[in-house]
Amino acid sequence: MTTTAASQRSSRGSGGILLRLATMSVAVMAAIVGRSSRRVAVQAFTSSSVASTHGRAASAAIARSLVAQRHDLGGVVGSIMFTPPSSYSSALCMSTASSTALSSEERAALESQIKAKGDEIRSLKDGGADKAAVAPLVDELLTLKAKLDPDSVKPKKKKKGNNQQQQQQKKKKGGGGGKQQQQKQKQKQKGGGGGGGNEDAESDYITPRSENYSKWYNDIIRNAGLAESSPVRGCMVIKPWGMSLWDLVRTDLDMRIKSHGVENAYFPVLIPKSFLSKEAEHVDGFAKECAVVTHHRLTADPSGEKGLIADPEAELEDPLIIRPTSETMIWNTFKKWIVSHRDLPLKINQWANVMRWEMRTRPFLRTSEFLWQEGHTAHETSDGALDDAKTMMHEYASLCEDMLAMPVVKGVKSPSERFAGAEETFTIEALMQNGWALQSGTSHFLGQSFGKAFDVTFQDAEGKQQDVWGTSWGVSTRLLGALIMTHSDDAGLVLPPKVAPVQVVIVPIAAKKNDEEAKAALAKSLDDLTAGLKAKGLRVKVDDRDYVRNGAKYFEWERKGVPLRIELGPRDVANGVCVFKYRGGKEEKESINLEEAASAAVAGLDDFQSHLLEAAKERLAGGITLGATYDQMKEALIDDEAGAYPGMGLYLVPWKCDAENEDKIKEECKATIRCYPLDVNEAGMAEGKKCFYSGEDATHMALFGRAF
Repeated sequence: MTTTAASQRSSRGSGGILLRLATMSVAVMAAIVGRSSRRVAVQAFTSSSVASTHGRAASAAIARSLVAQRHDLGGVVGSIMFTPPSSYSSALCMSTASSTALSSEERAALESQIKAKGDEIRSLKDGGADKAAVAPLVDELLTLKAKLDPDSVKPKKKKKGNNQQQQQQKKKKGGGGGKQQQQKQKQKQKGGGGGGGNEDAESDYITPRSENYSKWYNDIIRNAGLAESSPVRGCMVIKPWGMSLWDLVRTDLDMRIKSHGVENAYFPVLIPKSFLSKEAEHVDGFAKECAVVTHHRLTADPSGEKGLIADPEAELEDPLIIRPTSETMIWNTFKKWIVSHRDLPLKINQWANVMRWEMRTRPFLRTSEFLWQEGHTAHETSDGALDDAKTMMHEYASLCEDMLAMPVVKGVKSPSERFAGAEETFTIEALMQNGWALQSGTSHFLGQSFGKAFDVTFQDAEGKQQDVWGTSWGVSTRLLGALIMTHSDDAGLVLPPKVAPVQVVIVPIAAKKNDEEAKAALAKSLDDLTAGLKAKGLRVKVDDRDYVRNGAKYFEWERKGVPLRIELGPRDVANGVCVFKYRGGKEEKESINLEEAASAAVAGLDDFQSHLLEAAKERLAGGITLGATYDQMKEALIDDEAGAYPGMGLYLVPWKCDAENEDKIKEECKATIRCYPLDVNEAGMAEGKKCFYSGEDATHMALFGRAF
């Protein structure tokens, strides 16, 4: 075949080129396999013209195929001189030729489409869309870019190995679909994919709880779009979905707090170091966690080696502590606000962030910076302060059970576990699915320690000066970590309806393109359904994104933990129904009459909330072991790590309060006293029993366990 003849045939269009090149491909392969006329066959192909604009992509694809075939048959064709002439090079390196062949109008249209598709992808990513939803759009973008400039899109590298064996393996695994993809993701999670941290961070794979509970927890946070790491070690970025959860908790709790006569205020984030020194126990408890500000400005390094440095001329006389808690700052203020018994009780709360320098962090559970509320009260009597501390513990427990569907154990901390400077610390302890406890809220009876440290006194009704009694209490974004670990499963986040930012997501299924009547009927039914749900006080979102497939939407909202998904399509509208699918409790979809959908949703969500609470109560009751010996507990807990699932749980045992023995147990089996539960101790359950560790008369029933 001559170059001239090939050039003449090229005018017949891309179909002729494809046929001709396919024929040449067979000829080349026959020549290779037959070990005859090898160079002639190759040159016959490479000297063929591929000048047709529409045929260039096909020509290049077949040329690449031949190159790949040559590599696959390396042992056979290793001796072939594969040095193509210039016409072959032009077929493979056609970026300039392809782009110049497009008319200015075609180029402008393609560039406009590429920009629009890129903006669409960025919008999705900014909105927290998962990888599965974005992937099809990325493929479309690459296709458009290939049309404009084929060399801008690199072909995927072929994996080494026999193609036939790979195909057989795919068939065995179900055609290389979802299960195969999960295996790939699983390999990435374990570090076997060679992709490093970035690939792992972007993976949409959720590690099963039974495989690694700690990894599962991190995967849930990432895939549900709750939070991510920040450039500052130990600090996290709380994403909109995670912040929406905290906003709902904050709104509910703020109303509870204010119902007890508490007012909100705000105090500085910087606290003079000298303030912390006024309360000895307090400073000892927080000294190792404090972040300190020592200078009030920066300056350029005179040597130019270090960029900006702390200005030596700007060192503070009294260094400032970034707020680890606000007792010292607030009690210093109370001194000015409290004069007479008529000023008491004084009850102040603030919503703020705090900084406690942590060496080992977990998102939401233990971070250097976190959000919380801290209440501080001053009272005329000890009883008044003690009642206030207990009241807030009960409010926290009620919040957890009523809103988060998370039962807790209410108790008192042992002296070793008390808040620094407190006379008594009340706590609520929750049980996570791995059998570990999580301190979820505390309330402290401070006695008169802070009042005396900051000289806060009042004139009583008889004209005498008295020291005030105080409390402090708080919960933090740690509650979100507790929420995640209490209800979520291997498919993603599970949210109780009362705390879900979106309680109902409606996914409309589009009518056929030209069926205007069906479109109108669907739109009306969708509007009526949405209005009816909102009229019932439900938080509703309509996911009408036309650039995301319905399956991807289902996947996304399931991972985000939305309690109820409603599907509504033309057939449903015609039948007067919609389809309900709950995040848990009920496995099957339900067909619900459209006129009854709003009422059915309210009832169904109430049932789902109750279902989650009852399941958590059963887990708590079943996760506490009674009557164990110390050796039995030690054997169970010594190797009970956070990544284990379901774990060994907690142990309720008779105990003689002894700080030294408490430390020994912590060293021997890593268990700590979570609390002295109020109910069993008030009932006198420890009376007549011997301590399970020392054998002496028990003073309390103690709840031991591993804890986050």
